[in-house]
Amino acid sequence: MTDTAQLRLAYLVSQYPTTNHTFILREVRTLRGLGFEVQVASVRAPDRPANQLTAEEREEFGRCWYIKIAGIPGALAATVRTLLTRPAGLLRGLALAVSLAGLNLAALARNLFYFVEAVMAGDWMRRRGLTHVHTHFSSTVVLLLERVFPVSVSMTLHGSAEFYDPEGFYLTRKIAASRFLIAISRYGCSQMMKSAPYRDWEKIEVCPLGVDPEVFAPAEFRENPAIFTIVSVGQLAPAKGQPLLVSAMRKLIDRGRRVRLRLVGEGPMRCEIEELVARLELERDVVLEGALNHDRVRAIYAEADLYALPSFAEGVPVVLMEAMAMRIPCVASRITGVPELIREGVDGLLVAPADVDALANSIERLMDDPALRRRLAESGRARVMEHYNLQRNAERLAEIFRRRLSNDAEKAGPARVGY
Repeated sequence: MTDTAQLRLAYLVSQYPTTNHTFILREVRTLRGLGFEVQVASVRAPDRPANQLTAEEREEFGRCWYIKIAGIPGALAATVRTLLTRPAGLLRGLALAVSLAGLNLAALARNLFYFVEAVMAGDWMRRRGLTHVHTHFSSTVVLLLERVFPVSVSMTLHGSAEFYDPEGFYLTRKIAASRFLIAISRYGCSQMMKSAPYRDWEKIEVCPLGVDPEVFAPAEFRENPAIFTIVSVGQLAPAKGQPLLVSAMRKLIDRGRRVRLRLVGEGPMRCEIEELVARLELERDVVLEGALNHDRVRAIYAEADLYALPSFAEGVPVVLMEAMAMRIPCVASRITGVPELIREGVDGLLVAPADVDALANSIERLMDDPALRRRLAESGRARVMEHYNLQRNAERLAEIFRRRLSNDAEKAGPARVGY
């Protein structure tokens, strides 16, 4: 299995492609470019109709297999085939789904759905001769799949939900069941170690995500823009903290600043954010752009004077890497893995989470100091080029797959948890 051409991987993801997780698509395509065969299965169909996908996304849509599109007939057929070929495995997986839920009926219902999805995904792998499955995020489907079928599994864990509730996400069980795990930051590595017995620490590898610095080429720097444009990209969800950014806008405008905020993304907080914008009388100053394809997002980045991320919970945000690669100065919350990406005062400015005054003051500081903006922007792009380059980090991920999945993986020695 040491020959790259012989490495055949299944990727199992919750939705593919999707605007929220374009990094998975880039990772899959880059691994294929490195000689791997990667087949993707997704629980759900893409988040947009086919005619709204980019050319790359349409190509991936045509290659991907979808669990929910297979529907009830697919579930019944997969279950029958598995019952005939792996009856003991089927019972082991069902027993695990039930035991994980305990007396929690809601958890039991979820786990039974996950069990059916696991059977369908495992049957899909068996029919294609795939023996290793990789997933991003903490997947209970993959945990159950491993119990039913004779396959190995690996996971890339991002945080932060599974790190805040490791018991609810069965994190210790998932680490134990995995051949190896990828942490996208040292912070993530530490949280996985916290949830795992010492004997499992050697399974953990640190491999950051990355962006293509040629695709995210530097934007034009505006020394003294007439209207200072702030951009923030992310799901409109409580963890992202966009209301803080809207409130900071009110403070800046009250100080006589000419600013505009463009929020890119959709989510459950859209109505609340719209109400806040109206209450603060910011309808002309805050634009909710909605969910956009990545080519359109890049165009909005190119018009930004500053990128702001006021999140309460993150892994290491790819959107920050994208903005930094485009030489846009950034202000972000000092949380989780973010300080590994942005060094305070070197690659950007970091503020305490939930501190709207600090957020407004940092934005204002950069508005008043074009030289500082330029220096942070230049350093930010250099930081991405050195540590968060997609090609380089995909090559590192490929090396991990080769080493961990080779026949002598047990002889490879302890994992390297630094970078």
